[in-house]
Amino acid sequence: MTSTTSPSGQGATGAADHAALANAIRVLSMDAVQQANSGHPGMPMGMADVATVLFSKFLKFDPTAPNWPDRDRFVLSAGHGSMLLYSLLYLTGYEDMPIEELRNFRQLGAKTAGHPEFGAAGGIETTTGPLGQGLANAVGMALVERQLAARFGSDLVDHHTYCIAGDGCLMEGISHEAASLAGHLGLGKLIVFFDDNGISIDGPTSLTVSDDQVARFKALGWHAISVDGHDAGAIAAAITEAKASDKPSLIAAKTTIGYGSPNKGGTAGSHGAPLGGEEIALTRAALDWPHDPFVIPDDVLSGWRAIGARGADAHNSWGGRLANADAAKRGAFKNAMDGVLPTALAEAVQAHKAALVAEPPKVATRVASQMALEAITPALPELLGGSADLTGSNNTKTKAHAVLDQDNAGGNYLHYGVREHAMAAAMNGMALHGGVIPYGATFLVFTDYCRPSIRLAALMEIRSIFVMTHDSIGLGEDGPTHQPVEHLAALRAIPNLNVYRPADAIETAECWQAALETAETPSVIALTRQGLPQLRDDATPENKSAKGGYVLKDTGQSSRAVSLVATGSEVSIAIEAQAMLEAEGIGAAVVSMPCAELFDAQDKAYRDSVLAPGAARVVVEAGIRQSWDRLLGENGQFVGMSSFGASAPAGELYKKFGITAEGIVAAAKSAVSGQ
Repeated sequence: MTSTTSPSGQGATGAADHAALANAIRVLSMDAVQQANSGHPGMPMGMADVATVLFSKFLKFDPTAPNWPDRDRFVLSAGHGSMLLYSLLYLTGYEDMPIEELRNFRQLGAKTAGHPEFGAAGGIETTTGPLGQGLANAVGMALVERQLAARFGSDLVDHHTYCIAGDGCLMEGISHEAASLAGHLGLGKLIVFFDDNGISIDGPTSLTVSDDQVARFKALGWHAISVDGHDAGAIAAAITEAKASDKPSLIAAKTTIGYGSPNKGGTAGSHGAPLGGEEIALTRAALDWPHDPFVIPDDVLSGWRAIGARGADAHNSWGGRLANADAAKRGAFKNAMDGVLPTALAEAVQAHKAALVAEPPKVATRVASQMALEAITPALPELLGGSADLTGSNNTKTKAHAVLDQDNAGGNYLHYGVREHAMAAAMNGMALHGGVIPYGATFLVFTDYCRPSIRLAALMEIRSIFVMTHDSIGLGEDGPTHQPVEHLAALRAIPNLNVYRPADAIETAECWQAALETAETPSVIALTRQGLPQLRDDATPENKSAKGGYVLKDTGQSSRAVSLVATGSEVSIAIEAQAMLEAEGIGAAVVSMPCAELFDAQDKAYRDSVLAPGAARVVVEAGIRQSWDRLLGENGQFVGMSSFGASAPAGELYKKFGITAEGIVAAAKSAVSGQ
């Protein structure tokens, strides 16, 4: 194996100086991008000085314990500069980031993906690349740090969240939403570095933007200053000043992209392409770095490893405080950080289901969701809810909730304002931080604003719960701008996302339980505006909805001719249609399918027992057909939407678009005759 160190270091006394430490990041970044013939060397080279000061003097971390709960969080929102992060992880001694991973940058199976991917290696706090997402994740992390400190005390929770954002992050609209929220909440332990290099892919940023970012962030309630991003002393002073502020901080670091490259530094040429062999040789000479690619001198690597070892004492001291904490507090903290659900949760759901059977309500499932939350929230202190200025419409706040704001850091409910994009991304940051289970709400049609974050939650395999009400034309008079038609299909197209659409109050409670018990898959819970009858009359401890689909009402005939598969508000209509078919001697069973993804995950025997392979199939849903074709097969019939909705009372809309018992009967007869 080729040696990764050399006896000839940069420090004259054997101790590497700041320039040598920063240059190690620069050369590793340009060498890895060159070897992969793909990547972004400019940003890591430009921000190497900032990162070196941060990691060597301020960041609280321990590479031997990447998941230490009280570590500082470091988020690389400018994820295209991933080699900055990978270089730091290797240099500081993270066990699962050896030099071989840097050599294998952007290759199949490597932990060093083109953009950082959560879970690939220790020290990668979140998946970034879609610009601005990491910044909003960092807001969520900082918010949870404050909430957990209020709950468990600063002896166990006392850390900062640092984030590097680029000009693209700050141009994206999500940055405004996230920064506005952070400023309003006064998240003083959030420190964002703006890589102010004046370059984007197309060329100088003067082509597209002339914002004064420091003034902008000051207006949003931040502490904001500018600094020379290549002056180590000035950078350290700026961080010290930021840590002393009770506001979130923006440090605009004026840097040279591709710093050290004689011909491509300061230009778009170093942004998103390898420097090239000739330019790399010139850069090595300019940086006084005579070493071969991926070779780090002994004193430089030792200096970085000493930086990595610096946090061990703080980690050990924290471990002692945890061990000495009251047993109940220690147990609650560990369970919260590990995501362990209390047994009281299942007990609360079961008691709630029994109460629903005893007194069946006719309510919208958004109201049923609130009823479920009334039962669940007292049993689950980790649940952190919120809504994007639709609390009364989403029905997301209960008697057990207290508002989390500047005056009450220990609250468990957030008013996000009209900031759906930042809400969803901040929720992901909360889930990544650990210690809470976030849910946030808006109307289902506005998943369009949340979709990038929902997709990333699925990619990262985290437990974010997106509560989406007003889920169909059933919302009525607000019209087609607010009536989701394609949204259920679009969400079901995202891998590793469970889309729940419960039919009544009992299914709603079961869907909440299933979402909470699924730790590595985010959930969308789609809920109605209109009232629905309770269809279930059993309080069995079995969570039928957790299997995705089940026979709600079987045929009374000797055999089943047709399976009526429905979701949400259309299940009760399918029940009406079943009675009409049965009266004509056509054996029909109603299958409620609150979560198609969970149903698909069941074994074939179970799926066959529900769908009856020899029976014709009709799917009923007030959305488009697209996500149902595989279940329908060649001869199945679909009753739903094929166009946008209209502004009218819900009942009239269902008649206009043919989503009626009569429409289902006609579709069933057609399906049976086509078998």
